[in-house]
Amino acid sequence: MELGIKDKVALVAASSKGLGKAIAFRLSQEGTKVVICARGKEKLFKTRDEISSETGGFVKAIAADVRDREQVSNMVKQVADEFGTIDILVCNAGGPPAGIADEFTPDDYRDALELNLLSTVSLCYEAYPLMKKQKWGRIINMASISAKQPIDTLILSNTARAGVLGFSKSLSNQLAPFGITVNSVCPGYTKTERVEDLARAFADSGKGSIDEFYRNIENTIPTGRFGFPEEIAQAVAFLASEGAGYITGVALQIDGGYIKALF
Repeated sequence: MELGIKDKVALVAASSKGLGKAIAFRLSQEGTKVVICARGKEKLFKTRDEISSETGGFVKAIAADVRDREQVSNMVKQVADEFGTIDILVCNAGGPPAGIADEFTPDDYRDALELNLLSTVSLCYEAYPLMKKQKWGRIINMASISAKQPIDTLILSNTARAGVLGFSKSLSNQLAPFGITVNSVCPGYTKTERVEDLARAFADSGKGSIDEFYRNIENTIPTGRFGFPEEIAQAVAFLASEGAGYITGVALQIDGGYIKALF
């Protein structure tokens, strides 16, 4: 399927590994000019070279911490100065620590909000004026199934990710007249480093082994398995496409049927 995004400029945050890397790779396969960012330079530049080598596409790497508004602003300006605009923005960041309420302080919630919600807000506010000028844009904000169906041991993520959905829905209505779509993606349990961290936290808590963690979750997923980053990336690429111009304000869960609610 031709997505119509060849030569578009895409900025994918937190993309040196995991879902961000898979999304950047998929967009590069479509001929998009991809800018990736992350805090760790060594891993980031290695990912840049890997994606470029495998897809033959143009990939630029910028070291930046999306929690820092000034760094976000400088990064977006750098991209705009080099390419003239940003057509596709994928707001992504790692998840906060796992745990329940008694294990955290209010400062921990503030950190989680800066990581997952405020980073999304900053990226959008810096990028969407460029999209408004050209009357075309695609914003995809990465959230989690925990934003729709809270997970008991992920109280920080439950709180921050739900804010991403609220912000995205509100922003989608305000940017729609400018040809800009804003959608959220809520990945379920996917084979990434993040899930490996959750498995280790489960084992460290004394609740069971890492293998038991995986089996317990697989038993709650109707498809009976974890997802793959590439499956999430396929959906994000479609939301970024020319053909997805009538899809906005959606919070799309990609979870193998994990969420039980109708909406």
